[in-house]
Amino acid sequence: MKPKKDVTIYDIAQKLELSSTTVSRALNNNAAINKNTRKKIHDTAKELGYRHNNFASSLRKQQTNTIGVILHELNSNFITSVLSGIEKITAENGYDLLIAHSSESFEKEAANSVNLFHKRVDGLLASLAFDTANLDHFRHFEEKGIPVIFFDRVEENIESTKVIIDNHKCGYLATKHLIEQGCKRIVIMTASLKRNVYAQRYKGYMDALREHNIKLDDKLVIVKDLSEQSSIEAAHEILKMKPLPDGAFITNDFSAAVCMQELKEHGVRIPQDIAIVGFNNDSICKLIDPQLTTIRYPGKDMGEIAARSLINHLKGVSDIKQTNTIVVRSELIVRKSSLKKGVEIRE
Repeated sequence: MKPKKDVTIYDIAQKLELSSTTVSRALNNNAAINKNTRKKIHDTAKELGYRHNNFASSLRKQQTNTIGVILHELNSNFITSVLSGIEKITAENGYDLLIAHSSESFEKEAANSVNLFHKRVDGLLASLAFDTANLDHFRHFEEKGIPVIFFDRVEENIESTKVIIDNHKCGYLATKHLIEQGCKRIVIMTASLKRNVYAQRYKGYMDALREHNIKLDDKLVIVKDLSEQSSIEAAHEILKMKPLPDGAFITNDFSAAVCMQELKEHGVRIPQDIAIVGFNNDSICKLIDPQLTTIRYPGKDMGEIAARSLINHLKGVSDIKQTNTIVVRSELIVRKSSLKKGVEIRE
């Protein structure tokens, strides 16, 4: 798609048959302009795809040397490691970062998208919120030829550049490991199945059960928001299950640690009564007792790969449109929380 020409205040003025001075004042919310006129001008600006000229000197060069980043949360070891990887690559290449987070809200994510668009970022890296249903709010970037790379939380069934891990394979490996430890009644605790990462981990769980002739039991599927309180609630749901599950795949290390602690306080032995596998390989894995078996989820690698791909595209070294999906390596890390049998621990 050929990038559209930048819309100016003169285009808005011409469309509304107003002076450019009036349009300029209205866009700056000058009280001297009638409220209804201001609204009409703002609506027309949005309709035409006008971007506020926050960086006049940068506009002349058609670049700001700034990369936008939209995150679904900030309170996460994984996201911190992703940001570390992004910052490493952008700093090496002379780019600044503008970081926004959606707090798992589609509405806030859409607002962040508009804000970064108006900040005239050269490119965008984004990880989607729980409830994001489509990518319409990123369309203005495409129309202007501004590259966007999605990472971790993505929409899989669209033509966009994505950096992910093989979540299906990881869900399968985690569940298969529990089955190999003799588990036959395996509970899964996961987050919204609308998001690719959790949907694919769940699919891997189901496929591992199916391959080993274990019937899927919907009562063993717990969908939560993975917060501390939800993890405690999940532990109590597990305690009420009769018979008690003998294995648990919890798709987030923090949630797994909280759940483990709550189960232990109610007399459940880990792994003797319930073997547990987490996901992310966060630092908490080695702090909890017993240490947590998990999936190594290389956030720093993901951040570096996403940032490098975006910057190489901006520099004309490569074209992200030629590579729709980049899969980052991940693996199962076996520790004591899942070992019902005498299996050698692999780090």
